[in-house]
Amino acid sequence: MEGGFGVYVHWPFCAAKCPYCDFNSHVRQGVDQRRWADALCREIRHHADLLPGRRVDSVFFGGGTPSLMEPATVAAVIDQIAAGWDLAPEAEITLEANPTSVEAERFRGYASAGVNRVSMGIQALHDADLRRLGRLHSVAEARAAFDIARASFARVSFDLIYARQDQTLSSWEAELTTALGMAVDHLSLYQLTIEAGTAFGALHARGRLRGLPADDLAADMYALTQEICAAGGMPGYEISNHARPGAESRHNLVYWRYGEYAGVGPGAHGRIMLDGTRHATETLRMPERWLEAVETTGTGMSLREAIPAAEQAEEYLMMALRLAEGVDLDRYRRLGGPDIDRSAVEDLTALGLLRADEVRLRATDSGRPVLNALLRRLLA
Repeated sequence: MEGGFGVYVHWPFCAAKCPYCDFNSHVRQGVDQRRWADALCREIRHHADLLPGRRVDSVFFGGGTPSLMEPATVAAVIDQIAAGWDLAPEAEITLEANPTSVEAERFRGYASAGVNRVSMGIQALHDADLRRLGRLHSVAEARAAFDIARASFARVSFDLIYARQDQTLSSWEAELTTALGMAVDHLSLYQLTIEAGTAFGALHARGRLRGLPADDLAADMYALTQEICAAGGMPGYEISNHARPGAESRHNLVYWRYGEYAGVGPGAHGRIMLDGTRHATETLRMPERWLEAVETTGTGMSLREAIPAAEQAEEYLMMALRLAEGVDLDRYRRLGGPDIDRSAVEDLTALGLLRADEVRLRATDSGRPVLNALLRRLLA
């Protein structure tokens, strides 16, 4: 399978909803872990029946806050994946964690269950900014949680958000330098975006979200991020992700290399091959509706539709251009992609936004932040 095969498991529950977050996350009291473990396992069985014979390269527990899952719940899910498919001995199994839900005993339980990589949502290394972002932890708590994770797992990543309110270029430089000093092998560094349907989105629409950096300053922060991380031995292999060579997130590479992945849990998306045709899948977003559907029918899937060939090629182009390695042009053509405008490639290359040869098409460090504009030009 080109791009590999992964399983994404969505845990939709959080202790609180962050004001910038547009993920499918919900605050609930008293989650029945046994019932949820049974439902997740049942939907995995449904996917395994649908997609027999796959070799699983990666498993990713996302959310929400998966570190609110009991280790027994995580173990049951991993065991069911191994029972339904061929779980590769070297498979990457990642669990997202928030510092407020990190306990040494729980992390040891995750490791015993089979988790071998943790991704921590630290988000900022200043307490005032953490409060602005609606985070429930302090910097001291984040550092303590990170140390617990490092003691339990050889591979630990963490997230930071930049282009925050009232953030300066020099303060981000200092914060990123501190982060690189902490980092194990991987960092995810996201520019703050204001999404509709979030608390920040509502404030922004009313003109009450002050202090956001101008576009030029945000662009300078992105460029500085690439420069500092590359100098620190963690170059950007994707727009927002940096790793030491060989430590790239294998699961996310399945997405960006346009592999096949099964989406399990409320609001999970998938891309799967059925009878030689790639299909898009979605599941019900509301946790209670998803749970009822799984317990009644065996799956919470709400959509399964074939993707036209030209659309597959466009999706691949869009995903692969995010990566430093770029687009395999032969694969793009085999997916049914239309001819790329050569004059557009030449113009964008002259502007320093693209690099191209007969084999690959790559966005440069300058091109990746304006990827949507590149795609519009290439596919015009």
